[in-house]
Amino acid sequence: MHGSGIQSMAETLAERYHNTCARVASAAARSKRRPEDVILVAVTKHAEPEDIRSLLELGHRDFGENRVQQLIQRAAMVEEVLHRLRVHPKGQQDRVIRETAAKVILNGQTPGSVPGSVRWHMIGHLQRNKARKVAQFCRLIHSVDSLRLAEEVQQIALRSDDPVEVLVQVNCSFEDNKSGCPIAAARPLAEQIDTMINVRVRGVMTMAAATDNPENARATFTRCREVYDEIRTRGVGECRFNILSMGMSNDFEIAIEEGANIVRVGTAIFGDSNTEDTPEQR
Repeated sequence: MHGSGIQSMAETLAERYHNTCARVASAAARSKRRPEDVILVAVTKHAEPEDIRSLLELGHRDFGENRVQQLIQRAAMVEEVLHRLRVHPKGQQDRVIRETAAKVILNGQTPGSVPGSVRWHMIGHLQRNKARKVAQFCRLIHSVDSLRLAEEVQQIALRSDDPVEVLVQVNCSFEDNKSGCPIAAARPLAEQIDTMINVRVRGVMTMAAATDNPENARATFTRCREVYDEIRTRGVGECRFNILSMGMSNDFEIAIEEGANIVRVGTAIFGDSNTEDTPEQR
């Protein structure tokens, strides 16, 4: 009974995931782009470890977290799963290896083809004293919203061989409780980051206000796209300034229609949570 329950849950997750991917593809087509032009970041805030494993087995590789400690813990867990798949693709002793290998084969891949590390995205508000830990694990920090935080990231980057890539978070919904720099400060902040050594400003990020009608988010996304276009036309970041991160479970299709090429989706993939979501977690 227990095994069949896990299988049923995995199938349900797979259905939600494939449905979300189909919605991303449709929205991309409406904006005259290809599905692969939009990166789907699966937000694991309320996901169970088994859900994350199942998504890995489906081939997904971009994951987002908004809490530093949880990101570190989950990154370690994911690396262990992928390591086992690479080293023991045909092992029979470990239940996780058995289930993972079977699901990978069912998805049209051989176990030995499982790729390497996932790409972690830090999408929540980042405290300066935790920036060092995030930089070690993240492919992209979405939430740099002040010069002080950018300078902290710069100090970390100076001690690293690899550049730290960031987005400028902009408050385009004009909500007092939202993180993000004011619209007028976005370009000066991006220009300041662009002068920093080993820090690369890659684009901008925003969050729309919570609403029952996704259309209500369109104005926020339009404003953010205009901020992005203005900064890009100024030559900030040169050709590397090419990321517009906006849209979550309730409004990601509108965001894609307005130009987003990264969307951050949790509930639509992992299902509803018993815990109230903050805007960063929807």
